[in-house]
Amino acid sequence: MTVDSNQIAAPRPAGAESTVLPIILAVAFCHMLNDLMQSLIPAIYPVLKDELALTFGQIGLITLVFQGTASLLQPLVGIYTDRRPLPYSLVAGMGFTFAGLILLAHAPSFAVVLVAVALIGMGSSIFHPGGNAGSAFGPLLAAFIVVPFGQISIEWLAGVAVVGMGVLWVVGRWYRVEGFVRMRAARARPPVMPLPRAVVVGAILVLIALSFSKFVYMAAYSSYFTFYLIDRFGVGVQAAQLYLFVFLAAVAVGTIIGGPIGDRIGRKRVIWVSILGVAPIAMLIPFVGLWATILLSSLAGLILASAFPAIIVYAQDLMPSKVGLVAGLFFGLAFGLGGLGAAAIGLIADATSIEHAFWLCSFLPLIGVLAVFLPDVKRA
Repeated sequence: MTVDSNQIAAPRPAGAESTVLPIILAVAFCHMLNDLMQSLIPAIYPVLKDELALTFGQIGLITLVFQGTASLLQPLVGIYTDRRPLPYSLVAGMGFTFAGLILLAHAPSFAVVLVAVALIGMGSSIFHPGGNAGSAFGPLLAAFIVVPFGQISIEWLAGVAVVGMGVLWVVGRWYRVEGFVRMRAARARPPVMPLPRAVVVGAILVLIALSFSKFVYMAAYSSYFTFYLIDRFGVGVQAAQLYLFVFLAAVAVGTIIGGPIGDRIGRKRVIWVSILGVAPIAMLIPFVGLWATILLSSLAGLILASAFPAIIVYAQDLMPSKVGLVAGLFFGLAFGLGGLGAAAIGLIADATSIEHAFWLCSFLPLIGVLAVFLPDVKRA
């Protein structure tokens, strides 16, 4: 009698779900820590700008190096881990972030800051970050720790990376023993009906264009919103950090609700509404007062962020055999396009003003009209 290999993997021991749940919670917790540490970089820009006498162009270059490093490495990490999973790779990623934070805390010059953020970008590329809950807390840490105590206080927050490394070591041990087997056995999503290659390529290009509009617009806020509020409304640095927290918290909510809404009404509709629907709000923001700016920017962030889960799953449906590659590609795009956008916005702000740069960015969501060219993806 022959034995099917699928039959070997099918039985699941009693309490299997209760065994996996703590692992999921541990990974989610560390993901939040990783996002929190990443978000410190743009949150401390006002401090770095004052202490190191940086220009807006140099601020943009910091974002470009940080996000560009992650952008270049993430697809490579995705391709490699599709073929050869590495149980302790997340620990290594968190270790790079730890080293980057320590170096950033003691960076005496712009060049050393670039090396530090490159290390943090390397850590991000291994972790494949995508959440926003932790990112929202970065400005709070900057407001209550970094702003009062200066650049050196960043090393206190490196302890967060140590905690993450300890938790991820436990996760790696579990994954090495049984996690990979469970992951392969659990892939039970209905197969997607194949589309012609030309249609798939065209759809991916449209998704890249939509990602460009989303991530460059978001880069304007994550990197320069505090400067915009300080310059236009005369608020203090600490207050500007709190307003940035409100914006990023709205982005976190949008990211969370985007997935369930896409499951209910369809991912193509979510992509269409999330990007093009922000255009009227974005174009109104440069002409309103402080509180209306906070309210409308938060609403725009919430709506725009809901597109990303839909984009990722939609792209994976287009290329179901290359899940890791797709995740790496679009997370890489998120970092790369955001970094390039931040650099360009910084140069524009230096040449004109930060208010003018934000006004130009308000037109980016109009690119969402390209969503009309996305094909319908059907499951078998």
